[in-house]
Amino acid sequence: MSRGKKIVYKPVGMVGGLLAGATSGFLVRKSWAAISGEEETPDALRLDHGFAEVVLAAALQGAVFAATSAAINRLGALGFRRATGVWPGD
Repeated sequence: MSRGKKIVYKPVGMVGGLLAGATSGFLVRKSWAAISGEEETPDALRLDHGFAEVVLAAALQGAVFAATSAAINRLGALGFRRATGVWPGD
């Protein structure tokens, strides 16, 4: 891909990353509330949650973020190819 098109794609990727973070945060909060009955995921530095609970919440957050990020990045790349005729990874 030409340098110019890579520069044009950068904002698309950045917006996608922000959208992935916001979407995954929402999904994790809703999932954790359904699993545990608590509104917020446990923080690693709080004493009122056990080790296993903190690690499980972190694993859930990581998995949801990775899947959401991949889906949004893929959709952004598909939209970019549709608009420009060029796949951003090439």
